[in-house]
Amino acid sequence: MGFLDKVPRLEALIERLESAEGLEDLQNVIEELRDSFGVDHMIYHWVNSKGDQYGCGTYDLEWVNRYVQKGYLRVDPVIVGCFQRFHPVDWKRFDWSSKAARAFMQDAIEHGVGNQGYSIPIRGPNGQFAHFTLSHNCNDEDWQTFTDKNRRDLILISHSFNQKALEFQPGRTPESSQSLSPREIEAMTLLATGLSRAQAADQLSISEHTLRVYVESARHKLGALNTTHAVARALNRGLIVI
Repeated sequence: MGFLDKVPRLEALIERLESAEGLEDLQNVIEELRDSFGVDHMIYHWVNSKGDQYGCGTYDLEWVNRYVQKGYLRVDPVIVGCFQRFHPVDWKRFDWSSKAARAFMQDAIEHGVGNQGYSIPIRGPNGQFAHFTLSHNCNDEDWQTFTDKNRRDLILISHSFNQKALEFQPGRTPESSQSLSPREIEAMTLLATGLSRAQAADQLSISEHTLRVYVESARHKLGALNTTHAVARALNRGLIVI
């Protein structure tokens, strides 16, 4: 069975993730997620406001050590690109124009990373930044089909993964948040599914101005920088489900 034929059971995957009991267990979970989606690799990496890092994934240890030794963090377009975005993004949309970036990609491919990639940036509490990444070796058409098919599930899994990892962060203090109203939840859920503001307003039978009021109220309650950030936080905290 090829990776395009895989049909992961989202409910079972989330249940397995929620059963993780420590950071070490997340390594087992991410290997199971990789196999469920049928891709070559899956990676999760976080950095908090103090610069502390944690990562787990399925890259070969030789590549992980080489990445660190070569200082690739400074030239990796995936890291730079994810830090500048909130939406999931295909690696082809990053800036690979520099000589250093192209050399890095060639080295990565030679170490089994794959010629395709898809990353989901995550903004957590207290300045935490993370990304959830998949990579695979296939043609552009198959990769586009795969990411289109699995985008929503991957977004939900990535934020659930981050939420679980945060539970194990030493000295973590719970982040307080106000609850969203039913209308705010409806508005945010529709936007999370990819609808435009006009489409979401039409679905709710309200004006775009009224929708904007709901969205801005939700954004303020969530302490988000913009609408996309608010959607990500609402997903991360389980306030909305898509």
